[in-house]
Amino acid sequence: MKVLKSLLPLILFCTVSSVYSQFTIDAELRPRFEYRHGYKTLFPDNTDPAAFVSQRTRLNFDFKSEKLHLFLSPQDVRVWGDVPQLNVADENGFSLHQAWGEFVLVSDLSLKIGRQEIVYDDQRFLGNVGWAQQGRSHDAAVFKYEPTAVKLHVGAAYNQDAEALTGNILTKNTYKSLQYAWFHKDWKNLNASFLFLNNGLQFIDEIEPAKSETRYSQTAGLHLKTAIANFNFSSNLYYQFGKDVLNNSLEAYLISLEALYSANENLNVGLGGELLSGNDYGSPANGKNKAFNPLYGTNHKFNGYMDYFYVGNHLNTVGLVDLYGNVKYNLSTKSKLQIAFHQFFSAADLKNNDSKNLGFEIDLVTSFKLSEFTNIQAGYSQFFTSNGIEMVKNNYDNNTNNWAWVMVTINPNLFTWQKNNTETTNK
Repeated sequence: MKVLKSLLPLILFCTVSSVYSQFTIDAELRPRFEYRHGYKTLFPDNTDPAAFVSQRTRLNFDFKSEKLHLFLSPQDVRVWGDVPQLNVADENGFSLHQAWGEFVLVSDLSLKIGRQEIVYDDQRFLGNVGWAQQGRSHDAAVFKYEPTAVKLHVGAAYNQDAEALTGNILTKNTYKSLQYAWFHKDWKNLNASFLFLNNGLQFIDEIEPAKSETRYSQTAGLHLKTAIANFNFSSNLYYQFGKDVLNNSLEAYLISLEALYSANENLNVGLGGELLSGNDYGSPANGKNKAFNPLYGTNHKFNGYMDYFYVGNHLNTVGLVDLYGNVKYNLSTKSKLQIAFHQFFSAADLKNNDSKNLGFEIDLVTSFKLSEFTNIQAGYSQFFTSNGIEMVKNNYDNNTNNWAWVMVTINPNLFTWQKNNTETTNK
């Protein structure tokens, strides 16, 4: 109720402020049950599997006119039971996922400013992490130049703990400073994007605070897509340089190639491979860090759904080679089935010259559309261990590793208001 009361002036303003305008309110309710028996890491002895229900609840307020686009998305993220039944003053889990305005400066040039999702291309390097209930958003300003033939976005962000009179040391677990440029162009049979990102991380010297500083790394990359007959090809090429937060020199890269074949309107088959460079024996040496970091991408989308790699783990280690295949089949107009296979290897040498084999994973996902606003998905994943992954995860217990989940998504449109020169429509 407090959120709706605070937004009421905005709603009234939007409904009277423009000749050409549209205002919509929609909601998302997304509970998800998970059973974790080896999710993210190998399952240890003498422990019990985890089972819980998490839930994301969002309200989205969207106002558009000729020269202004305003978007607000408050959300509540929680695990069922983390708040007592009789809790009165609960603020647990509540946050503002997005709150931004985009307005036209001159023809083809606009500024988007505020808390926002930053999503480009296949989300390999910049994504909204939609699978995670909390999602990812940035406090940033983004200039957008979008004439007919090309798109150029230039963005920047600067983070601080709070308002202060002195000092600029950031203690939160996020970047200190970020700047990027993204350029995109479409040709007849080729789409290409170029990204350059300057990422500044806060280094805190506990012994001599005066030596604390922001250390910068740079990432430059290409994303390419093309279609030939019934085949679609995509590729990512990224190179990382500069300094990591420990002042090691970065010399890292990512290379990927994927081919998708549409056998018919219901069946798609894909094959691909991805290489993320790493450090021999799992740690930087001689002041050089060769481990690629995908930073702010939607990493759950890549390298297997069990998240053994790059989802809050496996950073600055031996890297990864991921050879995969997947099959997607539409069982009907309302239901879909997908199965994926991943064979993992380390990109760099392991200790003791162990095999580079990091295991094999199978992911199975099915979905069914119950109604216009309601969808249900379910998934099961199994990870098959190897000597290499046991060494990387430091677990030799040889247990079964699997993960299962069921998720319901309800996302109705609650209200639509439209105004033009001749009429006003409410739905």
